[in-house]
Amino acid sequence: MSPAKLAWRSLTRQPARAVLGVAGVVAVGALLFDMLLLSRGLVLSFEDFLDDLGFDVRVTATTALPGNGPKLQDVAGVAADLRELPEIANVSPIRLGWVQVRGETTERMRREAGIDPEAAPQYLDYDGVTFVGTYTDGRRSWSVVEGDPLPATAERPTVVINRNLADLLELGPGDTLSARGKQQARNALPLREFYIAGIADFPFNARDSLTVATHLDTFFETYGTVDEDSADFLMVESAADASSEAAVAAIERARPDIVAISNAYLVQRFQGTEFSYFRQVSFVLTTITLFFAFLLVTTLLSVSVNQRFGEIAGLRAIGFSRGRVILDLLFESFLLIAMGGVLALPVGWLTAQWLDSILRQMPGLPLGLHFFVFEPRAVVIYTVLLTLTGILAAVYPVFLAARLPIAATLRDEVL
Repeated sequence: MSPAKLAWRSLTRQPARAVLGVAGVVAVGALLFDMLLLSRGLVLSFEDFLDDLGFDVRVTATTALPGNGPKLQDVAGVAADLRELPEIANVSPIRLGWVQVRGETTERMRREAGIDPEAAPQYLDYDGVTFVGTYTDGRRSWSVVEGDPLPATAERPTVVINRNLADLLELGPGDTLSARGKQQARNALPLREFYIAGIADFPFNARDSLTVATHLDTFFETYGTVDEDSADFLMVESAADASSEAAVAAIERARPDIVAISNAYLVQRFQGTEFSYFRQVSFVLTTITLFFAFLLVTTLLSVSVNQRFGEIAGLRAIGFSRGRVILDLLFESFLLIAMGGVLALPVGWLTAQWLDSILRQMPGLPLGLHFFVFEPRAVVIYTVLLTLTGILAAVYPVFLAARLPIAATLRDEVL
């Protein structure tokens, strides 16, 4: 009888213990798989998030992250210089601000604001609406799901809004949005009317974000003439025959007074700072999970060996070598790990989706980011770790079986 067949019979001879053992491996295996997905999930998701925007380089005034540092001045001149570089295919200035929007009160708005319907005002104002200005039509920064994108030129101020704002104000393409710019030094700007071209999904939006996007010229007109030739950052697309590193090097040579940051650098920076917490949590929980898997399999095999001392001694007496007995126990450990490990993969993936849906409820987190991301690398590491755990877990039971005195054990068994 082969070692694998004998190990299978040893497991199935006591099905209750085998089922409990496999179930325990499924539980710890699913947690191990989830932790491996979490260790690099945010990094992979953030990398895909940046790549999906279609721009692989960000240009800022300082080394601060885009949107967190001082404004980039002389934007028209900088953009013109960059467009002349053969390594650059497209340049898009981005300016971020805030607007206050006004909407006619509806039954839903009154209910959400907690206003008595009989005393409700005709209009309600909403602060905290993100205002985005850019020279592109935005097709690479957001996707229009209803209506039309921003036109190349417009005779009137034109915007696209996100679904949250459209649902809140009960507006759609072709309607008019009333809004005023919000500046720290100028809070009493007049209301302006904006034509809504379409409704868009913004990947950088959080779950409850309210967002309005428009052309950069309209953006500055909304605020008057405040910092008219400035931007928070430039989004740059490298040429098809040039890498992002080549584009960064070309920008640094042409304009040493500004800072160019590639997507790869941003991912590396976030991986070492903002996302390092999740990697550390994953490492700690992975270590604990492997420890419990080791204890579980070691306990099951040790109990099995202790109950089979007479059987093992009998096998040795009829000619089974010490190596053959050790091989049988290793196969038994492998079967436990293999069955539980395979079943743990779908269980772990379903659990990861559930945990991801919970963690993505965090305020301020872009909808395009995920905490648990599948990658083949995680399956390979998972398989290697579980295999090593199974081998180590069999060390003590193998030690017991290898040192078993044949004659004394058989005598004790008879008595």
